[in-house]
Amino acid sequence: MNILIKSATIIDSNSPHNGKTMDVLIENGIITSIKSKINTDKNVKVIEAENLHLSTGWMDMQVNFCDPGFEHKEDLASGMKAASFGGFTGVAVVSSTNPPIHSKSEVQYIKNITAGSIVDVYPIGSLSYCREGHDISEMYDMQQAGAVAFSDDKKSVDNAGLLMRALLYAQNFDGLVITHCDEKSISGDGKINEGETSTKLGLKGIPGLAEEVMVNRNIFLAEYTNASIHIANVSTQKSLELIRLAKAKGLKVTASVTAYNIALDDTALMGFDSNYKLNPPLRTKPDIEALRKGIADGTIDCITSDHRPQDIESKNLEFDNASNGMIGLETAFGLINSNKGKIKLEAIIDAISSNPRKILKLHPLKIEEGEAANITLFIPTAAWVFERKHIYSKSINSPFLGTQFTGKVIGIINNKQSYINKY
Repeated sequence: MNILIKSATIIDSNSPHNGKTMDVLIENGIITSIKSKINTDKNVKVIEAENLHLSTGWMDMQVNFCDPGFEHKEDLASGMKAASFGGFTGVAVVSSTNPPIHSKSEVQYIKNITAGSIVDVYPIGSLSYCREGHDISEMYDMQQAGAVAFSDDKKSVDNAGLLMRALLYAQNFDGLVITHCDEKSISGDGKINEGETSTKLGLKGIPGLAEEVMVNRNIFLAEYTNASIHIANVSTQKSLELIRLAKAKGLKVTASVTAYNIALDDTALMGFDSNYKLNPPLRTKPDIEALRKGIADGTIDCITSDHRPQDIESKNLEFDNASNGMIGLETAFGLINSNKGKIKLEAIIDAISSNPRKILKLHPLKIEEGEAANITLFIPTAAWVFERKHIYSKSINSPFLGTQFTGKVIGIINNKQSYINKY
């Protein structure tokens, strides 16, 4: 299908057309013309809307599609539908499936099922065998099969020696290690951020120190091994400062934050809504402001949805017993854009498009003639209300039903396919 996008503002820091309002013609999956005005014919599908924006396809480097093993919560097909609605042409799926993604068989399973889809799905292999934290997984075999990084997902690597050896081993094939930072001997069985809200609610707190101690340790290990490391799910001001210092020293450290950790503070938990029970937990307003500044100045490289479906049986429980996580792909951009503070739109798009692709060493995208069309269309000023009909995930564990967001996705184009929302 040939597509003409009319009067779209291009947001792509790598493109000579960045910031310009142009017509873009796509023929047989290739951007063939970018001009101030392009005439149409009857064989072209026209997309136009007031204040329409266009960027390279968005990439979420932390989603859980629960497949294999937990398909009652999500599967690869429903996950890709949620990604499409949310504006993502690429996602990296975490290893916490059943069985975990800990060998080339699981990597090949995901690659084979999703091949040729409008959403590119990239497996993240586990760092340790069975995510048990004892032995290094078959990292090289998984990388050869298509794994883009290695992580035990939300299981922090307690064994410092294991992480050190993994960082050394990964350098042999240019592999990337991703770590979630949580010192369990400090956080224990805490439920929410330790502070005023946890005291009021009578819930066990999770000190920011549990994250910060592990961030510091992992930076030390990356420095010792001279290895690349990605620190996921940064949630505190102190963690951000440690990462900023590491980058200033020239260490190969990158970092990401979840959309909810730059939008919500722990006072959202006053109603005991288990959909707000998350890992990392919602922190404080000063933490939020620090993280936003970290995105604006480049200390934080990426923003993730941390899409984590949970069925009703996992969430409709006493708060202490409910599972962590919320679905996030459908609401990610609206949540980020509505709570961006002083972050510029271009910085947001870099954090959900070019930066994650660069970190995962994926092929870079560019809005330019002759390039394959891998594009997200959106209106940053459009207001919309998130309703049940907007949920494409199998699970509905979102606290945002009925919430008005500013920033609406119009659709995506990728792999010679298009998905256009009603607008």
